[in-house]
Amino acid sequence: MCGIVGYIGQDDAREVVLSGMKKLEYRGYDSAGVALYDGKNVKIFKDKGRVDNLKREIDFNFETHLAIGHTRWATHGEPNKINAHPHTSSNGRFVLVHNGVIENYKRLKAEYLPDVKMKSSTDSEVVCNLIELFSNDMDVLEAIRKTISILEGSYALLILDTKNPNGIYVVKNKTPMVIGRGSAGVIIASDVIPLVGYANEYVSLADKQFGYVTNDNITIYNFLAKEIKLKYQKLVISNDEIDKGEYQHYMLKEIHEQPSVIRKLIQEYFDDEKINIDEKIINLIRGCDKINLVASGTSMYASYMAKYYFEKLCSIPTEVFCASELVYSTPLIKDHPCFIFLSQSGETADSIAVMKKFGKRFPVITITNTPNSTMVSLANYSLYIYAGKEIAVASTKAYVAQVVVCAILAKAVSGQKTKLKNNLAKAALAIESVFDNEILIKQLAKEIMKSDDVFYIGRGIDYWVCLEAALKLKEISYIHTEAFSSGELKHGTIALIENGTPVIAICTQEGTNSIVRSNLIETKARGARTIVFSMDSMSDTTDDFIIPNVAHYLTPIVSVVVCQLLAYYVSALKGNDVDKPKNLAKSVTVE
Repeated sequence: MCGIVGYIGQDDAREVVLSGMKKLEYRGYDSAGVALYDGKNVKIFKDKGRVDNLKREIDFNFETHLAIGHTRWATHGEPNKINAHPHTSSNGRFVLVHNGVIENYKRLKAEYLPDVKMKSSTDSEVVCNLIELFSNDMDVLEAIRKTISILEGSYALLILDTKNPNGIYVVKNKTPMVIGRGSAGVIIASDVIPLVGYANEYVSLADKQFGYVTNDNITIYNFLAKEIKLKYQKLVISNDEIDKGEYQHYMLKEIHEQPSVIRKLIQEYFDDEKINIDEKIINLIRGCDKINLVASGTSMYASYMAKYYFEKLCSIPTEVFCASELVYSTPLIKDHPCFIFLSQSGETADSIAVMKKFGKRFPVITITNTPNSTMVSLANYSLYIYAGKEIAVASTKAYVAQVVVCAILAKAVSGQKTKLKNNLAKAALAIESVFDNEILIKQLAKEIMKSDDVFYIGRGIDYWVCLEAALKLKEISYIHTEAFSSGELKHGTIALIENGTPVIAICTQEGTNSIVRSNLIETKARGARTIVFSMDSMSDTTDDFIIPNVAHYLTPIVSVVVCQLLAYYVSALKGNDVDKPKNLAKSVTVE
């Protein structure tokens, strides 16, 4: 949510920052803006809408080597030009962009800035004015330190001082910030993607760190004003990884990358048949009497499969918690549990809040796609899903990767001899077979694209896939979509079925196949347009899409791909912005 980019160096700062902002569009935003130093003055350009719209407002007729930019996802104040970033302090000295939420901004405004007339409705403008207020009595770095000492909430800040426009002040707390350096300058951003092409190494800032960045020097301090020795990492992401290539959208590209992701996980986690997972993690889980899985959105639906694996293979009671609920509604936790957190970004605010709540009392493991993330820093142990960069807002390959990693972890904990490695390889081939018949899914998309409602039904494992399938369709097609356990239809939800309503059944489990089909017939009797996705071994000639046979416990990583493609084609056929659905953000960094 929101994105920041800053640059100082030899290149055109305007182009570097705009390019970085485009690369951060996947995070979700509704307005954008930049501040450019022309050698004499700092010029601000901002407006509601996309970066491409902003480009039409920017003056390209001057040279600039210092700039900060922002893509805003509205939290305080409606999305408009006034509330867009950058913001300036009341006397115009400081220019600021902010990613995050200041929870106590109203109190700070009343206590410290009662006579300052704010131009916007944002919390960010309050921060800018606090820095200006304190800088009247101290140097800028100390003013920044004093400001963050009274802020409550999350913030990544880039700040320009118009009295000394020779660098960028940086501040980080609870929301990501990385600083990259290359031969032509320094670039700062919310993610490593904008660094590609401009930096060859980078450093991730920790909470409550702040500092000053110039073309040839990066100085960072901790909250006690002690200078930090920075540990740089090599930037290993290439332009090929963040390019759509032959695909029309990132989402379609990422769906097609899923067989490669599975093979990457086999390579990383298996040495022949031996699983490469830290014995400390395995023993930790073996020694607990309950596993608590905590996640949000797609990661939460992957957690249901993890629950299945841990209970079936390891015989350890396992419960799935929605992170945003667990923060405020604490269940009874006794004896010796462990907590496992799933998150693609590793920056999910609700999950981070839960980690801080329980992490000091109980052992914590995180499963994420992002090694240098806040959740990794808070966890006792971490496992990576090696999904590669996921740019489309709607997560696809991260779901499959999370399910696979949880299956591998459960097998390692159980110590059982299974054919998991071989079965994963077969599942990757099965997904590729799905791609061979993509035209059938596109035809189904044409049938349902004008529907007002779509329902998925299934039981057991298939029901959990239905939850993720419904989420994918609703978030990018904007069609109201729900998932139901088919056994619950007669308990009220069958009343929603109207003539022509698409009802999609997922049938991949021998034990529930016949009863789900029976439930589907009940909806057909009420006028539903019924659709079946089934596994070959239990298919019927009238089924709409048949997936190759795979191990029953791995069917979700194949059947979900059919549902991902259906959602994609419905959205694309409707002309939606598939990769950047309205009102949504990739990394939910605020509660």
